[in-house]
Amino acid sequence: MSHTRIETDSMGDLEVPLDALYGAQTQRAVNNFPVSGQGLPEAFIRGLLFIKSSAAKANAELGTLDNDIANAIVDAADKLQTDPSLLHHFPVDVFQTGSGTSSNMNANEVLATLASKSCGKSVSPNDHVNCSQSSNDVIPTAIHLSAAMLLVSDLLPALKHLADSCRRKAQQVEQHVKTGRTHLMDAMPVRMSQPINAWAGQIEQHISNLTALQPQLQSLAQGGTAVGTGVNAPPLFASSFCSHLSRVTGLNFTPAENFFAHISSQDTAVALSGQLKGVAVSVIKIANDLRWMNSGPLAGLGEIELQALQPGSSIMPGKVNPVIPEAAVMVGYQVIGNDAAISLGGQSGNFELNVALPLIAHNLINSLTMLSNISALLADKAITGFKVNEQRLQESVTRNPILVTALNPIVGYLKAAEIAKAAYASGRPIVDVAAEMTDLSKEKLSQLLDPKKLTD
Repeated sequence: MSHTRIETDSMGDLEVPLDALYGAQTQRAVNNFPVSGQGLPEAFIRGLLFIKSSAAKANAELGTLDNDIANAIVDAADKLQTDPSLLHHFPVDVFQTGSGTSSNMNANEVLATLASKSCGKSVSPNDHVNCSQSSNDVIPTAIHLSAAMLLVSDLLPALKHLADSCRRKAQQVEQHVKTGRTHLMDAMPVRMSQPINAWAGQIEQHISNLTALQPQLQSLAQGGTAVGTGVNAPPLFASSFCSHLSRVTGLNFTPAENFFAHISSQDTAVALSGQLKGVAVSVIKIANDLRWMNSGPLAGLGEIELQALQPGSSIMPGKVNPVIPEAAVMVGYQVIGNDAAISLGGQSGNFELNVALPLIAHNLINSLTMLSNISALLADKAITGFKVNEQRLQESVTRNPILVTALNPIVGYLKAAEIAKAAYASGRPIVDVAAEMTDLSKEKLSQLLDPKKLTD
């Protein structure tokens, strides 16, 4: 018994798996691109389905598509959205034709198959599902759409949660004073809340930057069709499409002011990726601060104790490692790598079309997803639950010769440096050494060198 069927496209006949919802053009792509084994992300496929559904509604509204066929396409798209088991019918590799035509036709063929079954009419992938569209405006639109939805539903809430967690933790540890560090060397003391509030400030700035980019991201290429002129699409198609898409997604999408720019370039995707790289850099900084503060517990800084989540060694019993900060650092590195690929892909705008669209889509969605996930983990499994080692903090801060900086206005920089060097050499508290080397009383010195007062 044969496990294939014969499908026909403009290039001839081709064997397709018997149970596949797609047709010949998808199968040609599967045969042509056995590259990575990775299909485009689910968020991108769902974006394509929203596009096809909204396009069908716009075409019906404008009289360019039979109502029965349009409704069947919408129903088919809804079925695919609500049944994850059907997503395996989108098998095209990320590394395919640079326009993403194979993925567009994959969606067209799957929807045409389902729509034909439901309405009893022959629904064409090209003439009906792809009506008033081109791969060249569908795929750029899908990039903007999927990224905009992930930004709103996942990343911005995750970053807000991370920033809020930092603010709450800062309030909880406000009373603790620790040695500040510059160049990884002892510096003036800080309240433990101050660097944690700095982390929150970093993340909140990224939230502001990403929010400012949303209107550009929600500006769409759909309606420009092949090269930006809008050939084969009704004049009102773009506005009708965006109206339907906005209703179904809950986001405000608008037609691009210049379809040519949106089709020939991916500048907005590159800009978003740059902002994501900025988030990654901050995540790495926060994670590394946590790793340093947690280091030890005996031979490192040992200022905090992160939550123990799993055994840290296959050979050293009792060892516990900072696994969440380490994962966060690796996510940051990957996002930076993704940004490099997206930047190079953004340069691939040759005349009227960018030809690195699937690569840009894959990496952009990957970065959005990973940063969303790791931000929540960093908040919940690292920052929220760490414990402060007050004894270790006090041992360090009270013996820190850098406290002598507070005496600069009284004894001068050179004398203060002399006191600091003597304290370093003897390993004695700075108060005791300063009392011997100045005319200041120990009581006065204790007031001047009080670490907590120096943090105000």
